[in-house]
Amino acid sequence: VQLQAFGGGLVQPGGSLRLSCAASGFTFGNYAMSWVRQAPGKGFERVSTINPSGGSTYYANSVKGRFTISRDNAKNTLYLQMNSLVPEDTAVYYCTSPGSRGQGTLVTVSS
Repeated sequence: VQLQAFGGGLVQPGGSLRLSCAASGFTFGNYAMSWVRQAPGKGFERVSTINPSGGSTYYANSVKGRFTISRDNAKNTLYLQMNSLVPEDTAVYYCTSPGSRGQGTLVTVSS
């Protein structure tokens, strides 16, 4: 299983970023996928989850209404659209499949 997240960077408060995660080594369309994050000095937080078909999603209260998870099973790719970013969203973001977590991408929200 390989999961590679990318798309992070430095963004000002109120800005937007779109994260992507390229998956390989397993049948992507058969599994629920999640984004988790780890802020500096803190533990992991599950941000969002999407079911295999993309028809059902979960969001943490801290991101509800601002983040949107989606997936393209034909491209084996998971996405996270992040809008109205706030400094508290600063973290390393990882995509996960059951039992696996890939390399993360750093998102920094700062003016």
